[in-house]
Amino acid sequence: MKYLVTSALPYANAPLHLGHVLEIVQTDVWVRQKNLSNEEALYFCASDTHGTPIMLKAKEMNVTPEELIKDIHEKHHQTFKNFNVKLANFHSTHSDENKHLTSEIFRNAIKNKYIHKKEISQLYDEKEQIFLADRFVKGSCPACGAEEQYGDACEKCGSTYDALELKNPISVLSNTAPVVKESEHYFFKLNEFNAFLKENVQKISNQTPIKAKLDEWLNEDLRDWDVSRDEPYFGFNVPGEDSKYIYVWMDAPVGYLSSIQNWANQNDIEYTDLMNEDNVKLVHFIGKDIVYFHLLFWPAMLKTYGINNLDEVFVHGFLTIEGSKMSKSKGNFILADKALTFAHPDYYRYYLCSKLNTDISDIDFSVNDFVQKINSDLIGKFINIGSRTQNFLVKLNSSKVASGNISKSLEFKKNYEEIISLIDRKEYSKALKNIMNIADKINAYVSTEEPWNKAKNGEENECIAICSEALNVFKDLTILLQSFIPSIADKIFSLLNVSDLNYDDLSSDNLKEVKKFEPFITRLEKNDFDGILD
Repeated sequence: MKYLVTSALPYANAPLHLGHVLEIVQTDVWVRQKNLSNEEALYFCASDTHGTPIMLKAKEMNVTPEELIKDIHEKHHQTFKNFNVKLANFHSTHSDENKHLTSEIFRNAIKNKYIHKKEISQLYDEKEQIFLADRFVKGSCPACGAEEQYGDACEKCGSTYDALELKNPISVLSNTAPVVKESEHYFFKLNEFNAFLKENVQKISNQTPIKAKLDEWLNEDLRDWDVSRDEPYFGFNVPGEDSKYIYVWMDAPVGYLSSIQNWANQNDIEYTDLMNEDNVKLVHFIGKDIVYFHLLFWPAMLKTYGINNLDEVFVHGFLTIEGSKMSKSKGNFILADKALTFAHPDYYRYYLCSKLNTDISDIDFSVNDFVQKINSDLIGKFINIGSRTQNFLVKLNSSKVASGNISKSLEFKKNYEEIISLIDRKEYSKALKNIMNIADKINAYVSTEEPWNKAKNGEENECIAICSEALNVFKDLTILLQSFIPSIADKIFSLLNVSDLNYDDLSSDNLKEVKKFEPFITRLEKNDFDGILD
């Protein structure tokens, strides 16, 4: 099986924050574990580069939209690298591939009468002389009354609606009340795919809360989806139109395909053949705020284009900071690259994954909890195994690991299999808890056997055997952890004189000679994080 895996495309108008890191790390861990299982999995992503916010941000900065998205694209790509994320390709939705694919899908949908034109009423900002995109108007939710909601969906109750349905709408651009103005738009007949989507949901989602929400939507007629926007707008023109543009939410998910196509072209692979192979699966990782687009609109678009191998859409909750929604105005916002000036990237990877599972509830980042978790788990339990045993072999046995001392490793073999299964099922928190339970047991074993006393009392062989047992399990745990903490794992493998290990190397007698163990990561202190919040 070949897995083509994506995460939601980051929008190219600002640097990435820790909420983005949650998703890209979640995706990277899953891809890495597939590769460690000798399965082919590739991670694709791209910058989401179109829409009114990009146009307005560029205007504010006195640069062209093209200049803005190029700069942000490069910064986003570097942030992925900084967090040890292994990408097959990082592309842009403002690309020839994406323009071609999006236009092709649009034309095909028109040809098959899935897209039609109709006159609509729209909110218009007279001061700024612009039709207001959904995200540029706020008001009270027409369903639950929650205030300060955007013009497309309510973050509190999950309802979707038209911006015209908002109560007391206000333009975000000018802080004035918009007027209603007429315009002709293109609409996608989403309800034509209702039966297909009901069946498709069972295939691509295994999360009970998501299925329940989708059933709720699909048990009613789905409204036509407005897939065009009026000028001024930064994006691709509707085929054959000069003043109409394809809505960013139609061309953005096509960016998944165009990134794959760009990679395929670079590697002399026929893209069309690749996407139609029976053994190719397309897997998306997304946040719960974009479920409607990815589990309804996107599968319907793929259906019109003849791509039927969307295998799974996996959803996670939001990241909160110290118990509250991230907000610069509230002073609890953490920029991704800024976070790296305070702690090792693998620390964040581990901590975020220790909270991730198949639930879609929100995940909280707390500095106190972060410090405690890293110090307790990674340093106090995991690294401690190597630091307290490895140098006995260097001193007493010319750095040699005693062969055949893998009984403890074999004892945990069933546990290893369960951990791999948990990672594959995206139950990261359970997997990491199980790993740390094994670390606890090995540390307890070493404490009970007291190899330092064996060495002191002249029982060198016994000391060597105990330390060899512990290090074989240490090697196994490093293999299991390497999808979560890849750079730390690489350092440990170097100290153990092994490389290119995967799940096949678990419980194997392949440790031969080790290097002197020297500390290479440090404990955290809470006061080290003063100033991390924006």
